[in-house]
Amino acid sequence: MSRRRCTAPVAVFLSALLAPGLSVAQQSSADSGAPSLRTAWGDPDLQGVWNHGTATPLQRPEEYAGREFLTEEEIAQANLEATTFAESSRRSELTPERDVALAYDQVWWDRGLSDGRTALIVDPADGRLPPLSQEGEARLGSRQPGGGGGGRARTSNGPEDRNLWERCITRVLPRLGGVYNNNFQLFQTPTHVAILHEMVHETRVIPLDGTPHLDPGIRQWLGDSRGRWEGDTLVVETMNFTDRTPYRGSTSNLRLVERFSRLDSGTLRYEVTVEDPATWTRPWTAALDMPMTEGVMYEYACHEGNYGMVNLLRGARVEEGSMPPGAETGNP
Repeated sequence: MSRRRCTAPVAVFLSALLAPGLSVAQQSSADSGAPSLRTAWGDPDLQGVWNHGTATPLQRPEEYAGREFLTEEEIAQANLEATTFAESSRRSELTPERDVALAYDQVWWDRGLSDGRTALIVDPADGRLPPLSQEGEARLGSRQPGGGGGGRARTSNGPEDRNLWERCITRVLPRLGGVYNNNFQLFQTPTHVAILHEMVHETRVIPLDGTPHLDPGIRQWLGDSRGRWEGDTLVVETMNFTDRTPYRGSTSNLRLVERFSRLDSGTLRYEVTVEDPATWTRPWTAALDMPMTEGVMYEYACHEGNYGMVNLLRGARVEEGSMPPGAETGNP
């Protein structure tokens, strides 16, 4: 997949669209005396370009069971791994399969650093995803490690067989970590919030005025979002996902409750509660502190030079040609 990018007109367009509400006033917090960023109309100012990259895993590895935080030495090792795992000097450590899967050398990868925690998941307390529900087990159990069966194989008969990320359509929600281009830009007006994601360059426009959710029959790649303020925290509820944008095996019943709050001038706290009874036995919550990215955000021009898709399909045709008659795979 190419990372070629060009200057984006989208951020400029959004700035013009939201222009009446983009001026920012800095006020003092009455209770603490510390400076507090506020918009001109008095809401907490969450605007800026924020980075959700992190080397902290979603789930707590078994080796850290019962531990919430890493030691200083473990943090240093995690950051070393995050910044060198695809360097040419370490290529001898990779299996051929892993080498191919990496796709790029280290210069392309930007996963972020460890925040010192052993997992992004804060609820359940063990830092692990809840067990699959009965329905989820029936649907996904064979795809889990040790579950047997392996699930339905991915095919390459055409681009429609590949996932939405590879097709440059969407990276779905929620965004917790990432491989590179982990930025999003947040804009505010008194009645709306807009979130422009760098990857795959898509925008969520979120009403704050009490507008009801769309009819359940209307489904969207990134769902249907509605926001509200709870004190200084922006709360965004999203539902109406499609059955083609699963997150870790979720269904179109997925419901997200995201919380955005500013810890200081350079840090945005993000929490998301994920709920889907058709997949997990209970909701779960993850949290991530996002640093501000200095400068502007550029367009993620995914389709420009998307050789990855071309080569996936070309490789599948070569594999088919090298197989004995009757041994083709990929068709359901």
